[in-house]
Amino acid sequence: MWDPTSYLRFSDHRSRPFVDLLARVAADEPAVVVDLGCGPGTLTVHLADRWPGATVTGLDSSAEMIAAARGLSSPVRFDIADVSGWNPAPDTDVVICNAVLQWVPGHPALIQRWAARLRPGAVLAFQVPGNFDAPSHQAIRTVAADPRWRARLPAIRGGDAVLDPAGYAALLLRYGCVVDAWETTYLHLLPAGDAEPTAHPVLSWVEGTAARPVRAALDDTEWAAFRQRLGEQLALRYPIDDGLVAFAFRRVFVVATKADG
Repeated sequence: MWDPTSYLRFSDHRSRPFVDLLARVAADEPAVVVDLGCGPGTLTVHLADRWPGATVTGLDSSAEMIAAARGLSSPVRFDIADVSGWNPAPDTDVVICNAVLQWVPGHPALIQRWAARLRPGAVLAFQVPGNFDAPSHQAIRTVAADPRWRARLPAIRGGDAVLDPAGYAALLLRYGCVVDAWETTYLHLLPAGDAEPTAHPVLSWVEGTAARPVRAALDDTEWAAFRQRLGEQLALRYPIDDGLVAFAFRRVFVVATKADG
């Protein structure tokens, strides 16, 4: 379902939340660091740069993403694994989970399971998109309602797909964590025609993420029709002004450190 090339079209914009999340992780010399849902690994390799003495592992459920990650020149070990079945080992010091948990049904319970198993002093840091009620997702839901393909498409999630910062903080405080939680809305100014000359830039963006389940459910002909209609809907919601599209994107961040005792 995942295409590393599509995902990396906006690599500079997509990397910024990872950098902002990592900046709040105060671990000095962790020995074991895990990046859950590492994707093509281009961000994971920076963990090895920050903590050169650590054993860094990147995990992702996509064979295509792990193949791309293994092609990087890096000391990081990359393996295929399902995030929902993973648990921290007793020696895990830092867990990074960037823009992954929104794909996992019931992920609040998963977060609590990890928090319960983390050793004292270990850090769990994650970031999730908080834009499920944004015009981009409204457009996907509008097109997905078409009778031609509605019955075969997965449910297009709304605002209840993730919690707000206070919701995640409440979960983690129950497990003896010190919590730093916040949200940020980034304004991405996307050049029209940069990613693909014939596509609206927000269409090119969602093709790499939110629209992937739709693409996986449709054949090539159906996807071409869906994609055309989605592009039209997005053009209405995100007008091009002087060659740029203003694309606001809310994200929720949490850094939780397991307290002693």
